[in-house]
Amino acid sequence: MTEVSVSENKLIMEIKGWHKLWAFKGRLEVPLQNIIDSRPATSERVRGFRFPGTYIPWVITAGSYYGKEGWVFWDVCNLKQAIALNLRANRYSKLVVEVRNPQQTLALVQQALQSQSS
Repeated sequence: MTEVSVSENKLIMEIKGWHKLWAFKGRLEVPLQNIIDSRPATSERVRGFRFPGTYIPWVITAGSYYGKEGWVFWDVCNLKQAIALNLRANRYSKLVVEVRNPQQTLALVQQALQSQSS
């Protein structure tokens, strides 16, 4: 599970609990200006080589994956609770993370992006 917040024009993702171990990360920070879009991740599929990370089919996908899209970060057990963020000028081209409330988190991201562009 990941907690998302906004601070000083950055989107901050705190990976919680055992997910830190499975994903090999505890925190990600992304400048708001690097976010292209955000959406529910219900149609996302893991592709590429995992390094480092954890993959147990139908249980967990976590960590860094490299494929045609470049580097993608995953931290998901339930894809119905996940969001996806496409990024530019960042180590990762996409983030796919499970959150407690996807609609509320997407609204937070959209609000931060709108206030950034104002």
